Amino acid sequence: TGGHTTEILRLLSCLSESYSPRHYVLADSDKMSEAKIRSFEQKRAETFSKSQFSLDRIPRSREVRQPWISSVLTTLYSILYSLPLTYKRKPDLILCNGPGTCVPVCLSAFLLGLLRIKRTIIVYVESICRVETLSLSGKILYYFSDYFIVQWPDLKKKYRKSVYLGRIV
Repeated sequence: TGGHTTEILRLLSCLSESYSPRHYVLADSDKMSEAKIRSFEQKRAETFSKSQFSLDRIPRSREVRQPWISSVLTTLYSILYSLPLTYKRKPDLILCNGPGTCVPVCLSAFLLGLLRIKRTIIVYVESICRVETLSLSGKILYYFSDYFIVQWPDLKKKYRKSVYLGRIV
């Protein structure tokens, strides 16, 4: 929500028309991001007339200040909810940037790849506000992403697999 949505929309604004349709996945309790996405897509349609998108909602994997032990259960529930959605959409690429909602979707896509149902490229972009340490989502998806992009050189030094491109959002 909020900052993560703004960052991902900045990234998407650089993509060509060939990245269509786009399927956004939001937490079921996130109202603010939907309005931002719809506004972004409405503006994008002015440039790309054949632009297509959809919005899907999944249960939030972890609420702010939720105890860690219970967040394991809610994340598992969110993964189970994400599996049919990921199977239905069968994305070629997942571009995500850190909200907890991206973890269940990425893990579902990774599982579909392991089962040889659909291979999805997972690109994780760590939020620009993460200067010295990774977010929890980043710590998890570091091991499951195909490309792990950081925006600060100190993070590149700490995480060998990461790719440093400078500040991209």
